[in-house]
Amino acid sequence: MFDVLTIGETMILLEPVEEGSLKYVGNFKKKYGGAESNVAIGLTRLGSKVGWISGVHDDPLGDYLISSIRGEGIDTSKIVYKENTENAMYIKERTRPGVNYVYYYRTGSAASELTFEDLDLEYLKQTKMIHLTGITPLLSDNCLELVRKVMRFAKENNVLISFDPNIRHKLMIRREDAKEVLLDLCLQADILLPGLDEAKLLTGLEDIQEIMHYFRKNGVKYTVIKDGEHGAYYLEEDGSVGKVESFKVDNVADPIGAGDGFAAGLLNGLLNGKSLQEAVKQGSLVGSFVVQVKGDIEGLPTLKMLESYQKESNDVLR
Repeated sequence: MFDVLTIGETMILLEPVEEGSLKYVGNFKKKYGGAESNVAIGLTRLGSKVGWISGVHDDPLGDYLISSIRGEGIDTSKIVYKENTENAMYIKERTRPGVNYVYYYRTGSAASELTFEDLDLEYLKQTKMIHLTGITPLLSDNCLELVRKVMRFAKENNVLISFDPNIRHKLMIRREDAKEVLLDLCLQADILLPGLDEAKLLTGLEDIQEIMHYFRKNGVKYTVIKDGEHGAYYLEEDGSVGKVESFKVDNVADPIGAGDGFAAGLLNGLLNGKSLQEAVKQGSLVGSFVVQVKGDIEGLPTLKMLESYQKESNDVLR
């Protein structure tokens, strides 16, 4: 039995070893990254049992992806190999300290060819929760169908659905109905984790309380809205809006991956019986660890690290 299964694309990452335009940078580190596998790794480091499903091309880079993620303690036994495809790639560009650009090369990737029929449905039943993001349904029409069918299957089998819209504007421009598609998927979730700007974009509403009640009225049990360094908002059972302040960070090295860390911390908290407020606080703490280290997963803490910090009761993470 798994605590969480995640489904989504993980890409090869080329990260420059120095700052500057990609036109002039000549040296890169080979790494990997993807929202769903980031969350999976974050959950595993906190002690949750996790599986990851994706489409992968069977080549040395695909071997690298799978062995790296498996090495984090994640079950990769249901990876689907896709012939006549390529593994997706993205390249980071740091033009100056604190400024990051990302270039994606994922059209026609192995993961974009994944279908619902590729999945082992008995495997999906063996989990308490399935975590999905808004990235996957915008990769291709069959990925959209996959996500819709997975959500339907989860509801039919009493499996919780966690959904992070994780909007990628470069993917949204591929579909005229992208906003409508993502909003509909949000409304199928049991646990919804949008950023504040994402929630405003999808609903057309500006007020946080109105947004929260819109999602509650449409069937979402838990809505948590992230607002970066300003904190995170959540809706209590009685309909009131609560807020958890962000943890102060002495130095932000890399903001990419903070939302995935937040999701991992929050979901782990809920799975371990924490109140929604406590789970949001844990998510915020994990996110604050992530931003202090360059890379998507390098800063994801272990449970021991979180416990050590909480015992020290510091005001600022250094």
